[in-house]
Amino acid sequence: MDEFLVFALVGDLAQLVDGALGMAYGVTSSTVLLAFGVPPAHASASVHAAELFTTAASGTSHALYRNVDWRLLLRLAPAGMVGGAIGAYVLTGIDGDLLRPYILAYLAVMGVVIIWRTLSAGTGKPAPRSAHVPLGAIGGFVDAVGGGGWGPVVTTSLVGSGEPPRYAIGSANAAEFFVTAAISAAFVAALLTGHWENAGDLTDHAFAVAGLIVGGVIAAPFAGYLVKIAPTRVLGLAVGCLVIGLSIYQGWRIFAA
Repeated sequence: MDEFLVFALVGDLAQLVDGALGMAYGVTSSTVLLAFGVPPAHASASVHAAELFTTAASGTSHALYRNVDWRLLLRLAPAGMVGGAIGAYVLTGIDGDLLRPYILAYLAVMGVVIIWRTLSAGTGKPAPRSAHVPLGAIGGFVDAVGGGGWGPVVTTSLVGSGEPPRYAIGSANAAEFFVTAAISAAFVAALLTGHWENAGDLTDHAFAVAGLIVGGVIAAPFAGYLVKIAPTRVLGLAVGCLVIGLSIYQGWRIFAA
């Protein structure tokens, strides 16, 4: 029960930040799961299982607040689904202990990206439509492999290139549901086909997943409202520093061991 409450709080806070920034739920949740000793593939699968519920609630909230550019969503979602499925397949074929240091390094880089994008948001020119498809594919792949990254890669790229933040965040959040569904389906397929040899008993993390779901779903309906009022620069800097700090701490523990 203690584990459930801890991850319910993590899910709640992560989703509130994600609703305001359009990123950080997956990165934050994965970083905390890795800090609890969960293997990378299990962490990613757990986060995406939770995100099936939170992205549905968050995407609906953004749609109701008319924050979604449907043409942008249709360019991002299919490419993200393909990239995410490939990423999940790759992740489940690699030993978790070997992959953990690289995932921690990736998450630390994502923390730096969050800070950089937060400070430079809106300073570029809008990206051409032709760039949205490869952006979605890359975002989906790194999201699956790292247990998070769709927001830091896709949302921040859109905002940083000059897209209106309201529509960049809302559209990317809505597209993320479809990407998450594809990634979760790929994890299930890898498990059923025997490709994921080290899957073990996924129910070991059931309380963590349940906590992330409950906490995230409670906060998700406020996503569409938060994107209008939240101090995004302060939140972005705080989340980036948190992710970097946790990643460095976990890396130090691995090195010391």
